[in-house]
Amino acid sequence: MSRRKNQMKVNLAEQNKSNQADSTVMQKSDQELLKETYTLTQQLAITLEKSRIREYNELLLSPRRLIWNNLLGGMARGVGIAIGLTVITATLLYFLQMLGALNLPIIGDYIADIVRIVQKQLDSSMY
Repeated sequence: MSRRKNQMKVNLAEQNKSNQADSTVMQKSDQELLKETYTLTQQLAITLEKSRIREYNELLLSPRRLIWNNLLGGMARGVGIAIGLTVITATLLYFLQMLGALNLPIIGDYIADIVRIVQKQLDSSMY
């Protein structure tokens, strides 16, 4: 019986050592998991800050600011389109006048008619 008790004591001692070693390994892996979680959380916070999600949420929660920003953006786009269309049309008319001055047989007459129609329209409609 004594031999059996000694064997059991030896087994318990070995299990205790094994459990202590396992808990040390578990503590290290838990610490590593915490460190990795912290790193990933930091990366997520940086990514969210770069995407300016907070400002977007604040904008959605403020209807007046949202309407004001959209109104100003729409007016700016409208003015930009008007100026751009004016520049393109003026450039096109300038080149059509140049082609009309070359007196090309068929194209010159057609372009001259277009220029005359546009000039007449511009002269007759005074704003």
